[in-house]
Amino acid sequence: MLDPRVTERRNPRSADIDLASPLAIVDLINAEDRTIADAVATQREAIARAIELAEAAFRGGRRLFYVGAGTSGRLGVLDASECPPTFGSDPSMVQGIIAGGPAALVRSQEGAEDRPEGAEADLAAVGVGAGDFVLGIAASGTTPYVWAALAYAKRMGATTGILACSPPPPERLAGVDVAILPITGPEVVTGSTRLKAGTATKLVLNSITTGAMVRLGKTYGNLMVDLQATNEKLRDRAERLVMTTCGLARDGARSLLAAAQGHVKVAITMHKLGLDRDAALARLAQAGGVIRRVVPDAPPPVEPA
Repeated sequence: MLDPRVTERRNPRSADIDLASPLAIVDLINAEDRTIADAVATQREAIARAIELAEAAFRGGRRLFYVGAGTSGRLGVLDASECPPTFGSDPSMVQGIIAGGPAALVRSQEGAEDRPEGAEADLAAVGVGAGDFVLGIAASGTTPYVWAALAYAKRMGATTGILACSPPPPERLAGVDVAILPITGPEVVTGSTRLKAGTATKLVLNSITTGAMVRLGKTYGNLMVDLQATNEKLRDRAERLVMTTCGLARDGARSLLAAAQGHVKVAITMHKLGLDRDAALARLAQAGGVIRRVVPDAPPPVEPA
């Protein structure tokens, strides 16, 4: 009987992959991968809606939670963990919850995805409630842990969404606020959703958190100005950002950043408006954190490649 889950079907184009040369395997996987961006593009409106829901949660002092099992859960944890160093966000703003807990990040926890009671306990432990946005990630569209988590989140007053690469049952979709469904088709290796489905998932999560953080004012143009200079690489990047946006030499940028306690966006606002740190922070807060609503100048033009 044909499995209704697209991700579990056999791919006729890879039926003889076990006879292929290394180069033929690369070409086959690459050809399948080329279809992923198009599948994600079909979901542009749903992804934009998820960005809106995440931004609303953040502006209300609440959080975005990713919930998944296996590869889906790991990708959620990965995206969440990358937000603080990229955007200077508080680690609590975006959190990844994986069936089986932290141990499942490095070793499969068999059966964890089939225990709905675990989902309720995991969400209760982090206090999911009204104003939060909980996005379930289930490549196959059927993971019990994920749907139990979404049902619990809905009961607690959170907004909810599902990201799946195979169409979930229609009655399930009726219960979520947004459904993102990039249908990536059968995998090169049957059922191995770490492949096309995993790549599509990463693309979608990149868009959601990047979009929401940009809307919060974490960038100035496309410059990452909300980073905190906490190591040598980031200190160098912060100084170069201030040099570029404020027209300062390295020493001047370093001094300005010191006065701004290492915060690039605050340093730029201080310099452009002639303010001290406290006044710059107040102006940014009044503008919802968006530097373009405070600083009259556009970011410097992009230098030719």
